Amino acid sequence: MSIAYWCVLVAAVLPYLWAVVAKAARPGYNNRNPRAWAAKSNDYLVQRAHAAHLNAFEAFAPFAAGVVLAQLAGVDAQTVNGLALAFVAFRVLHGLFYVADKPPLRSLAWLGGIACALALIVLAALRAG
Repeated sequence: MSIAYWCVLVAAVLPYLWAVVAKAARPGYNNRNPRAWAAKSNDYLVQRAHAAHLNAFEAFAPFAAGVVLAQLAGVDAQTVNGLALAFVAFRVLHGLFYVADKPPLRSLAWLGGIACALALIVLAALRAG
């Protein structure tokens, strides 16, 4: 199960990766009010990287809950690890596609990631039920 736990750690760090990309994309980053700086930016790369940052936070909770619930319910470790690895891969792709301005691919990566998180939760519910 440790692979899935490492994936939770990677997923927890991913939002900060996209924040670094947003801040590095344009000189003049203002650390006094970073949210206003990103919101007022006219640079589409900054806006997309910031959106990837926010979306990565949104995706983390159901994934982390899914890993914990699946582990507690006794779902097969290989299944949990496989879904966790797939989730991380989809979320990395999601961020890359967001920054690269590839909306259809971004949406597919988002769908893959949320499907993995939901599968973990459903498998836990079925196993516990």
